[in-house]
Amino acid sequence: MSYPFGRNVLLSSVGFDRLIDAIEEMNSGETLSKAQSYPPYNIIKKNERDYAIEIAVAGFKNEEIDITSEGNKLTVVGKVKAEQTGEYLHKGIANRDFSHDFTLAETVIVRSADIENGLLIIKLENVIPEEKLPRKILIGGNSKLVIEEIKEAA
Repeated sequence: MSYPFGRNVLLSSVGFDRLIDAIEEMNSGETLSKAQSYPPYNIIKKNERDYAIEIAVAGFKNEEIDITSEGNKLTVVGKVKAEQTGEYLHKGIANRDFSHDFTLAETVIVRSADIENGLLIIKLENVIPEEKLPRKILIGGNSKLVIEEIKEAA
């Protein structure tokens, strides 16, 4: 296993195996092989908990867009079903099939998806379990709990 960011980072890290695997997968070239430039998209951080992905889908109907969330992967696929009617004198609006893959953190869930003004807006929320929220650790606090448990048992 090679670490492009330096092995020293790992000397003070615990439990980042999945993150390192994800970084190596991104560097492997599999995700780099297909550039995702169409349609253009934005990723917005609204606050510490809420995020949104906006994808320009002008010309697509709701039934032509498929959104799938599986594990930490969000996939958005658009397949054009409309047949061309008439002859274009100028065709400047791109309307072709697309696929976008987004990697989500383990705590991020998809809340909703809507099309507004030609944008597909996918709302995400970072739901951090209570046991993972920051908390104050008391020095010697564990021994106090053991004594209390013994008193209650007696």
